[in-house]
Formats: sequence, structure tokens, C-alpha cells
Amino acid sequence: MPRDDPWEQDSLSFTADSGAGPCPPRVVALGGGHGLFASLSALRRVTTDVTGVVTVADDGGSSGRLRRELGVLPPGDLRMALAALCGDDEWGHTWSEVVQHRFRSEGELHGHAVGNLLIVALWELLGDAVAGLDWVGQLLGAHGRVLPMSAIPLDIEAEVAGVDPDVPDEVSTLRGQVACASTRGRVRSISLVPPAPPACPQAVKAVREADWVVLGPGSWFTSVLPHLQVPELADAILGTRARRLVALNLSPQSGETDGFAAHTYLDVLAAHAPDLRVDSVLADPMILEGERERHQLERAARQMGGRLELAELAAESASPVHDHDRFAQAFEHIFRAH
Repeated sequence: MPRDDPWEQDSLSFTADSGAGPCPPRVVALGGGHGLFASLSALRRVTTDVTGVVTVADDGGSSGRLRRELGVLPPGDLRMALAALCGDDEWGHTWSEVVQHRFRSEGELHGHAVGNLLIVALWELLGDAVAGLDWVGQLLGAHGRVLPMSAIPLDIEAEVAGVDPDVPDEVSTLRGQVACASTRGRVRSISLVPPAPPACPQAVKAVREADWVVLGPGSWFTSVLPHLQVPELADAILGTRARRLVALNLSPQSGETDGFAAHTYLDVLAAHAPDLRVDSVLADPMILEGERERHQLERAARQMGGRLELAELAAESASPVHDHDRFAQAFEHIFRAH
């Protein structure tokens, strides 16, 4: 169980027995939403020491309602990350379904996720965001730990071109994750409100002590880039001795990255964090349209100091979603190669 002072607590220990060979790599994955769910679902198959660091700028749905009513961190992406770390046994499957379950009614509970309410209840009882998440992780038997990237709820502000399609070059400022993610315009850059927010100390510590730091996949502007807008966390990402891996999306996201070529993700990342160096860029070949685009992506990876790694990551389904086992095999191959 969590200690009395969770802010001084080390990462929950799930390391392998010392007699079973080398310790598994300490991996920190940064992101939010479905992208982080995919990476954590894969990483928990590769290592027993994984931490998810989650964006806290969601202002829509159940999370947005709880945030506005109670003034808490938006719990939805944190809930999804915890669900991703549930095991494949009956306990894990059951609790993953419970926390992800949404009420359907004609009343005030409609749309609320059970896990969101559970997390917020523990926050109110304990008065500490990290302690509450640790308790939920214990209940779920999570194979890892989930932390917020900041100790306070944040807003995303985006510079967007062409919000009005009749004036495609006009740049507007949009505020709020939902507005930025669903805009019809082209997102050019993002920032956080308030600027320079405080980082979660344990998230900073996890990044500094990691063997690998994974950025992406996910909503590029509203889930991946915000971590680099939190000064202490950005300093940790840039200064850690860990190797850094960028996992690219399987498809453009409507409203955020429409029209992106594969290399555009790295171009945008470099523009927001010019000093960021990476070791590996992981992509599915399906996102590359011909050799020219592959060479462009290889060049963009080299410019950031990294090597392009191609692997089939998508599930065999109608929509582009990650196959967790394929994703895990790709992570394991890269980790072992380094």
C-alpha cells in the first residue's frame, strides 16, 4: 500500500527477482488518451518497471465535467493509463472493464466513467493526486505506475491557421483541448495555460532515473507535445541519461494532424523542442507512401540524432489501431539492440 507520504515514495517496485537475470529496463512513457493506452499496454508486456506520465489538460466529457465542478485534475487519461496496465488475467480484465465502464442514463451520471469517479473520490479522501492514483493502481493490480505530468489542471492554447476556411492563412488562437483537437484549421503550435506550470516531482524523478523514455504515439499537439511545455519535466526529458524513443502514429488525426507526412511529426517535435535528441524513431511501414517518404523520415530521424526503426505495429482490423503484441515485440527489439 502507498506510504503515508506518497510524494517521497519511490516508484512502485515490480522488478524481477535478482536471480532471474538482468533487471528489466525502467521505462517512462509520456502521452495521453488512446495513444498512451497503446504504448503502456505494449510496454507492460516487455518490462515490469513502467511508468506512464499523463497530460492533464482534458476539458471534455466526464473529465471536463468533474474538473469544472470539483476543480480537480481531469482524471480520464489517467484512468485509461491505469486500465492499460491491468494484467491479462481475470482480475486484470475485470477491473479494466470496470474502470472503463460508462454509465448510460437520462440523468447526471450519464457519460461518467466509473474509474473517473473512483479516482476523484480517492483524491478527495487523501488530498493528494499521486497517492490516489497509487491506491487505484494497487486495487487494479496495475503492472506499473501512473503519474500526472503536472500537479495542477492545465489548458492548451493553440495557434491555428484557417479556422475560417474562407480565410485559410488567417491565424487564430484556440483554447482548450477539445477545441484544439477538433478544429477544422491547421494547428501550428501549442502552449500551456498557465505558462511554465509546476511538474509532478515524481514524474520528473521517474524520467531522470529511466533507462528509456518513450514519446508518442497519440494526439501530437494535445497529448505528446504538452510534456515539453512543462519546464521541469522538459529539463528532465532533455537531461536524462535515458535513451529516447519516439513512436509515430498509425494515421493522421482529424482536426490535429490532417495532411501530415510521416516526417512532419518529427519536424513539429523539433520545432517545439529544438534541443531534443532521440535514439530511435519507431514507425509502421504502412504510414510511408513510397521510398521518397521513407528517405524523408530517415533524414528527419537523423537530424534529431536517431535511427529509424520500421515494424508492423497495426492490428489486422478495419481501422488503424495498434496490436499490443506487435508493439511490444518492436519495443523489445529496440531495447535489446541498444
